Amino acid sequence: MAFEIPSDLHNDLVPLAWLLGTWHGNGRGEYPTIEAFTYEQEVVFAHDGRPFLHYFSRAWITDAEGNRVRPGALETGFLRPTAAESDGERGVELILAHPTGYAEVWYGTIDGPRLTLTTDIVARTHTAKEYTAGQRMYGLVEGDLMYAFDMAAAGQHMQSHLWGQLNRV
Repeated sequence: MAFEIPSDLHNDLVPLAWLLGTWHGNGRGEYPTIEAFTYEQEVVFAHDGRPFLHYFSRAWITDAEGNRVRPGALETGFLRPTAAESDGERGVELILAHPTGYAEVWYGTIDGPRLTLTTDIVARTHTAKEYTAGQRMYGLVEGDLMYAFDMAAAGQHMQSHLWGQLNRV
């Protein structure tokens, strides 16, 4: 599917233009404190002409045949480019909110069609499960959006939790 940079895209967002659109696909999750699982996911990166992208992601837990079993994770936020880092890489910040009682601030870099982020702050309500830090990587690989999410939670050190492959729709 051909992709064109929208004419009304804010100039600061050009390094993130490869993310724009709706993405759909599947992934896998695991962590020492839970059973491994598979999921279906839809991710949207949208813009309205201002210097940020609106990010929205929803997922469904799937069975062995790929059928939806129940709703999964849901998150929304804003991805904003920042000034260039000293080594020439572009900086980025991401603000996320989750219905499970978390709000996060992430900082990272844009390196071509790759976005790497690390949490700076994880705030949680008193009813949210323990989650203390995360790392995310998004990359465009042969037209697909590939990503990985590592986390430190439930007394565990930072380690792999989710990964997936999404197609632009």
